[in-house]
Amino acid sequence: MSVDEAVFDELIHFPARLRICGLLRSADAVAFRQLEAALELPASQLSRHLKAMTEVGYVSITKSASPERGDARRVAWVSLTPAGRQALERHMAALTLIAQGHEVPTGQGG
Repeated sequence: MSVDEAVFDELIHFPARLRICGLLRSADAVAFRQLEAALELPASQLSRHLKAMTEVGYVSITKSASPERGDARRVAWVSLTPAGRQALERHMAALTLIAQGHEVPTGQGG
C-alpha cells in the first residue's frame, strides 16, 4: 500500500474496535459469542462497537440457524466487509508510517 493510500481511521483506532477488526481480519465470519469471549467484553459493549462499525459499512452481521444448537435460536455471525478490510489495511499502513515518523491524513469511518 502506498503512502497516498494510508489513512488513520479514528473509528477503527478505538482499542476495542481495532481488536474486533484484528479478530475478523483472518476469518470469513466469527460468531458474536466468540467475539464476546475473546475480547472479554459484555454483550452490550460489543453490540455498541459493532453498531458503529456497521453504520459506516465496515462490518456486516448475519443471523443463521446453527447445526450445533438444539433450539430455534439463531447465531449472529460478524464479518468485515470489503470496505472494512480496505479501511483496516489503510489504517495499518498509516500506523506503520506514523511509527516511522511520517504524517498521514486522518479519516473517520468511511
